[in-house]
Amino acid sequence: AGRIGQVHCRAVATVPTAKVVVVADFIEKAAIACAEKFGIARAVQDWKVAVRSPDVTAVLICSPSSTHCDIIIEAARQGKHIFVEKPIDYEVSRIDLALQAVAKANVKLQVGFQRRFDANFMRVQSAVSSGEIGEPYMLSITSRDPAPPPIEYLKQSGGILYDMAIHDMDMARFVMGCEAVEVSTMATSFSSEISAIGDATTVVVTLRFENGALGTIQCCRKAVYGYDQRIEVLGSQGAVEIGNNYPNSAVVSTTNGIARDLPLNFFMDRYADAYAAEIVQFLDAVVHDKPTKVQGVDGKIPVVMALAATKSLRERRVVKISEVLYGESKL
Repeated sequence: AGRIGQVHCRAVATVPTAKVVVVADFIEKAAIACAEKFGIARAVQDWKVAVRSPDVTAVLICSPSSTHCDIIIEAARQGKHIFVEKPIDYEVSRIDLALQAVAKANVKLQVGFQRRFDANFMRVQSAVSSGEIGEPYMLSITSRDPAPPPIEYLKQSGGILYDMAIHDMDMARFVMGCEAVEVSTMATSFSSEISAIGDATTVVVTLRFENGALGTIQCCRKAVYGYDQRIEVLGSQGAVEIGNNYPNSAVVSTTNGIARDLPLNFFMDRYADAYAAEIVQFLDAVVHDKPTKVQGVDGKIPVVMALAATKSLRERRVVKISEVLYGESKL
């Protein structure tokens, strides 16, 4: 019933074949408020009540990350189709348990990497996969927030690599169409408060892909000019890139210079259409028995990449993905 849950409720309301019949939140008042806002019949505090309801066909999991795995497993046992916000979990072993439960129950699972449904990122992926720019040589992803989240959020977020860069790791796989095999990471912090909880504010991740291409991901918690989301791929026959989204296309030209308004300042605004599209496509997969667009393995591998990036940062060396894929997976 929180911010992202309400975004998904709004998306469901646009689909004639779907209806939200119950909303759950650990804070009961939040569940009640959400139910009243969207005309939902029932509001409960215990997510198990919602998941076990006989009139529920699918569940949308937007709860704190630490609860995702348990809810997925129970939902699968109840035969419910599942949409879950990233991450499935921070431990590969627990992700595997969730995916095994989904496979055993033969239910659908979609992971909430909404950028895959953004028209701009989809066009980049198309340019690469179709061969339009030839063989991909280099990938560059820029991801910068306008300001750091509250410190209480950061304490339970898993850190910048799991909370923020994981979206870019997924996008690297999506755009390049193959897996990364090596990772190298450097990080620093401009905030003593964030440093004190063992996190960083600024990180650069270098990737080597199985097709031989190289990639860089740079993430920063603070870009004073707005939400900065850019990507470029250089290939043997050309390049493809996208810039930021703006509230308007106006460019003002005067004797003092040429200027435009700042980029959109909030991720919910930048990806509003993508958030709606991912839910519509998930529901379409459920109603028409199609495969989901972002499956369990797509939720697992970015966590593996984040594990490798964390190991590289701690050990100050290049780390092979294979070193963490089958080894110790705890944070």
